[in-house]
Amino acid sequence: MSIKPLGNRILIEVKIMNEKTSGGIVIPQASQEKTQEGIVKAIGESDEIKVKVGNTVMYDKYAGTEIKINDKDHLLIKSEDILAIVEK
Repeated sequence: MSIKPLGNRILIEVKIMNEKTSGGIVIPQASQEKTQEGIVKAIGESDEIKVKVGNTVMYDKYAGTEIKINDKDHLLIKSEDILAIVEK
């Protein structure tokens, strides 16, 4: 399935982050707070969008509409809900 966001919307693949405790116990994603980082997969055609496909971004905690594409979690959010581009 292919999704093309409209206007100033952005499609983000949510990063799945499993955490380990100091004792080596893995805390599953479902037990953690929702991650706020993801990878931009598609963008709309607005001039106000400042990110590019492939950027890793931080977004507002309660932003967007959650959707599943090919069994992966994605968010469809507005460009103003992007807080930062993560550079590693």
